[in-house]
Amino acid sequence: MAVHIRLMRIGKRKRPYYRVVVSDQRNARGSAYLESLGYYHPMEKDCATKIDLEKYGEWIGKGAQPTLIVKNLVNKIKKTGAAS
Repeated sequence: MAVHIRLMRIGKRKRPYYRVVVSDQRNARGSAYLESLGYYHPMEKDCATKIDLEKYGEWIGKGAQPTLIVKNLVNKIKKTGAAS
């Protein structure tokens, strides 16, 4: 089973919110997921992002592949030193 860490879109039209989830690659973007790792709210004033880096590291250790956007978000969190 190929597992990916990716964004799942939630929210309203023109007000996107994303949940960072671990899911099977073959599942649709908005369908069932294995675990939720955090969220990303791009439309908020401070662009709120929270990702549990411990769980993220565990899933990477198990072989999960993050998408490019998730990888960039994690690098941004690590660079700013935000506790999440």
